[in-house]
Amino acid sequence: MSGPACPRILAVLARWLLGTVLVTWRYLWETTPLHRGGDAPGDDSDRPPRLPLEAIDDRVQRAEDGWGLLCHRLFQVRIAAADLDAGRLIEGVCRDFKRFVPSEVVDIRTGELRAQGLDVADELLVEMPGPWNGPVRVVRRDVDCLRLATLRGHMEAGQVQFRARQDDDLLVFEIELWACAASRLVHLLYAHLRLAKEIQLNMWVRFCLSAVTASGGRLVDGVHIRTRWLDRPGAAPGRPRQRTGTTLLARPGLTARHLAGAVRAAGVRRDRRRRNGR
Repeated sequence: MSGPACPRILAVLARWLLGTVLVTWRYLWETTPLHRGGDAPGDDSDRPPRLPLEAIDDRVQRAEDGWGLLCHRLFQVRIAAADLDAGRLIEGVCRDFKRFVPSEVVDIRTGELRAQGLDVADELLVEMPGPWNGPVRVVRRDVDCLRLATLRGHMEAGQVQFRARQDDDLLVFEIELWACAASRLVHLLYAHLRLAKEIQLNMWVRFCLSAVTASGGRLVDGVHIRTRWLDRPGAAPGRPRQRTGTTLLARPGLTARHLAGAVRAAGVRRDRRRRNGR
């Protein structure tokens, strides 16, 4: 192992191990109300937007290139008394994307950006806990919207969009994702161990809360989360959930699966206590 590479690998491992513990702890003790709409079957309105033809090459991982079911997830926060309008909030995301992610588990690397920050064709590398990093490319940049597509090497195949809009006196910020597992292995880990799914959910919640802070306003009625599942584009209609490999994970993954279940159950109990005012 070369000298310069060793410290970086150690730093990534440290962020993975210590950061995962810290983000899980913060998740369990988070006081912000999380309104989960539950999982529901999706329809054609949940399909991802078409990618511009000029944005597609052999490095792009489209949803139809993935594995398993397609997940359409929406995170939304409503902000009162914001100092920024929708355009300036999205401009802030484009200029300093790293500011909005939980730095204890995520690091952002970009090339040299122009004065306006992220723009079409720019690429980011999102270093996350686990064996996969998250390379993405900007495929849309409007005044009030930023959309990214996943690239080869990302654990997911699909798109994520950041959008802001005005709703009467409130500023609304949303993160919308259309994605499925990039490979069969990722699908097995994501679907059966679930811990990665909960950590990812926490990351996007933290991004939304950072947007509230950046706007200078105050959060109204917590974070709203909606999840819908459907067959990915190109898959046979009505394809059942993949179960191949469950027995392989049954013994080696027992501890991780129990930990993931405990994290999710604790989150559900916490949300129930908040709704009941206790």
